Formats: sequence, structure tokens, C-alpha cells
Amino acid sequence: MYRTVYRAGRRLYASKLWKPANSVNLPSQTRTIGASVVLARCSSSSSQKFSLSQIASPTDAFSRRHIGPNAVEEKEMLRTLNLQHIDELIDKTLPSTIKFPGPLEIEEALSETDLLEKLRQVAKHNQVWRSYIGMGYHNCHVPTTILRNILENPGWTTPYTPYQPELAQGRLESLLNFQTMVSDLTGLDIANSSLLDEATSAAEAMALCYRYNKKPKFFVDRNCHPQIIAVVETRASTLGPDGEGLEVVIGDRESFDFSNQDVSGVLFQYPDTNGNIEDFSDLVERAHDAKALAVCATDLLALTILRPPGEFGCDVAIGCTQRLGVPLAMRGLTLVSLLDAQGNHAIVWRLQTREQHIRRDKATSNICTAQALLANMSAMYAIYHGPKGLRNIARRVHNATLLLAEGLKRAGHLLENDVFFDTLKVTSGIGDVSDILQRAKQRQINLRQFDDKTVGISLDETVKRKT
Repeated sequence: MYRTVYRAGRRLYASKLWKPANSVNLPSQTRTIGASVVLARCSSSSSQKFSLSQIASPTDAFSRRHIGPNAVEEKEMLRTLNLQHIDELIDKTLPSTIKFPGPLEIEEALSETDLLEKLRQVAKHNQVWRSYIGMGYHNCHVPTTILRNILENPGWTTPYTPYQPELAQGRLESLLNFQTMVSDLTGLDIANSSLLDEATSAAEAMALCYRYNKKPKFFVDRNCHPQIIAVVETRASTLGPDGEGLEVVIGDRESFDFSNQDVSGVLFQYPDTNGNIEDFSDLVERAHDAKALAVCATDLLALTILRPPGEFGCDVAIGCTQRLGVPLAMRGLTLVSLLDAQGNHAIVWRLQTREQHIRRDKATSNICTAQALLANMSAMYAIYHGPKGLRNIARRVHNATLLLAEGLKRAGHLLENDVFFDTLKVTSGIGDVSDILQRAKQRQINLRQFDDKTVGISLDETVKRKT
């Protein structure tokens, strides 16, 4: 039967007696579609209405594949609620003050293939510039084996969080390596296995300080990164007595007065946002004398050659491991190793204090904020290079910064740094940095601008001598 229909359709197509609906002169592609319409109709024993929209619309749009109630389940749900229509349910659920009454101007849904193509076209407008802005954002080399076997491996990227440790021992072991690395480099006894980013971690540390002693003020050194200060100030508005806000004092660490004994904690950057490496031992001691906690925002790569915060009395260390093998284009858990009832070695998730399912209204996060993938990448980066390799990378970055500093001084510019690791704050020798920024723009280079006369330059492991 189907062969007969097919031959009849081919003869009809060859005779050019067929005619697509609502069209006379159509391009060849459309005539082909029209022919397939004829064949489809010939193969059916009953006459049906047919529209090109039935094959033009995407069949794999998200709404079609979304796992939700089907028509039968929806009717049962509405019958249980004694409602007639889903719109009635929405009207009774959403307050009228927040409900938008008009039609939503939303484009037609795209298929996954069409959406990816659209995103590729949008991405072509991006310009990838060389970044030297610092502030915790650094380029790095991602070892190919980590890129291929972890970042591009769905086995590492698709799991959410290891709620079932018996099914995730490999990932948990890697996260335990991450915690060990952080603990070793910071000199502190306990480490979690990732939060969100450095600024959010600072806000979490502030909340920890307040919960510890309930004092209404939190001191932030003015030389912390600007994004850290901004997030801390925002988060502080939700803390304090009766949720009325915690007072954030941003100032000079040398002159800050602790005599009122009303400070819950202090936060400082080491190295600071200007690139300077300072001795914060005195600040930590004064904070402890005032019964306040000391929080150090730091750089793990720098800590491979600098004194760790734990050695000069810091209570909390926060930071970002992005520069340890995580691309710039790219949240917490605490794990312990123990023996189970049968004496078998196992790694489990502990200290689940942030999530709503544990602390409920006292939770510090309403979502699971674990960057487990990125933490695992950093852990593997450290294993790949080893302690000696990490120190070599840090020394290479520092030596490159020393060479840059000497070249800038010889060019007549003024350095604002005495002791530094990878970041320089430079005052232009000609008074205005607009020309410097313009020439950097021409070479697709991003520099950090402090003001009209000063710029910041931060180097990383990807810098090399121009040949």
C-alpha cells in the first residue's frame, strides 16, 4: 500500500499538477514541503485539516518537556480545591497588588537547538580582553586533565549536593582534599568546602561574628575590596537586634577605637585591595582584647609564600580559590572522615548549619549554596601541582610583578606599594591616566582605575615575557 501511495505521489509531483494550499508561486523548498503534505494526505484514509504551523513550531520546547501535572491530574487538583479553572487558582493565590493584568510580551518558545544557535550568535559579539584588574579576579591555566575529566564531565557537573554520601564518595573525598588544602594554607583547624564567592563569604563571616557575641557593630578596614564592602553592608541590614540592622563601620585600622566593647568582629584584606601586604597582628590583638573576632579576607596563592592568618591569631579566614584552576568565566558544605558501624572508612556531610532544612528560620541561606564543582577543580589543581608547584607559581607571579614595578619606576611613574605580592597601585608620572587607559583599550587590556591619576595592575600565572 505504502509503495503504491509513494509511486502515486512521485508521479503527481513529476506532473506538476499538485498545488500547495494558499500559494501559487513558491520557492523550491516550499514546493517540497507541499509535496510531502500531499503524500501525507494520500497515506491517510480520512480527510484531515493540516497547517504548516503544525510542523513549524518547536516540538522540544521546555514547556512540552516540563515534568508537571498532566490534564487528568490538573482536573483532579482543581476538583479537590473546588475550582473550575487554573486561572481561578492563580487569582486566589497571587495578591492583586503584584499580579500583572496585561498580556505578557514573550517571544515564541524556541527549541533547544534554535536557542543554542541564537546564543552562539549573541556570544559572537563578546570581546575577550586581557584583564589585569585584580580584586580577586585572576586568569589561570586550567590543566587539560582537569578540564577534560572534571569540568567537561557530566559525572562531576550534574550532581547537586551529596545528600547521599554513600553514592558520592569520590566527590566527597575530593571536597575533603579541598578542605585540607584550605586548612593547611590558612593555618586554621576547620574549613568548609565552598560557599559562593569571597564577598558572600565575608557576609557569612560577619553573621557568624554577630551570632557569637551579639554585639551591634562590625568593623571593616577601608582597604578591603569594594565588592566585599558592598555585600557586607547590604547583608548587615538584615542582622542586628530584632533584625534592625548591624552597624558597619568602615575606617582606618590604626585609629579605630575598641574601647566601647561593642564590636562583634573586624574584617581586613591580606594582601589588601591596593596590593599592600601589612602586618595585622596588632589589629587582631586589639580585637581580641575587646572580645571581638578577627576575620581575614585572603588569597590562597599568596598564602603559599606568606604567613598564614592562623599564625597571627585570626579566628576566620575567607577568600576565593578561583585562581586555583577555575576559569574566569565561571557554593557550603563541611565534610568529615570517619568509620561507620562496621568499621569501614567513609566521608560524610556534617555541620549543615546554613540550610533551611536544618536551621529553618535561623538559616543563613535559603538555597544550597555550594560551588562543589569549582571546589573540586581547585582541589585537583592543588593535587596536580603539589605544594612545591603552587609555591613556584606564586613566586613566578611575584617575580613578574617585581619586574613590572621596576619598569614602571624607570618610566617615571610612582608606586604606592612598599611590600606587595601580585598587585601594584600606580600614580601616573604625567598626572592623568586617560592616555594610559586609552592605549590599554586599543590593546584590549583592562586596568583598574582608582581615580584620574591612579590605576591598579594585577598579574597572574598566565603572564609571560613578550618575544
